[in-house]
Amino acid sequence: MSVTSEATTLWFGDLFSGSGTTSLDSSDAAEFPVSWAARSEGVAGKTNPEELLGAAHSACFSMAFANELATAGTPPESLQVTAAVTFEPGKGITGSHLLVSAKIPGITEEDFQRIAAAAKENCPVSQALAGIPITIESSLA
Repeated sequence: MSVTSEATTLWFGDLFSGSGTTSLDSSDAAEFPVSWAARSEGVAGKTNPEELLGAAHSACFSMAFANELATAGTPPESLQVTAAVTFEPGKGITGSHLLVSAKIPGITEEDFQRIAAAAKENCPVSQALAGIPITIESSLA
């Protein structure tokens, strides 16, 4: 069964002085203010496409990693994943860096790193981002 998820952005004005809101329609979970300044300069209180993409990437990787770990017989106690998505005006999105901290009883460092790398490759959002570099920094807590 496939699931289609929807979000809507309502934008007012031109790119540089305009602003808008992005709503998570399928879940009705939130609405976020967005602007060019938030995207190109980092403005507090407003989001941007890269932050939303980072949310998607961190959630997807967490699910993929938890599944890979459980399949290997070492389910995680907890995972903390941050996805730092970089945007450069004039160039676009230039990369996503996954920062992972995990509590996983009974796993070796070697297996942990191998499974993290596999999860990065198998995460559907990572696959959708195949046109940019994706790096990972992972550690056991």
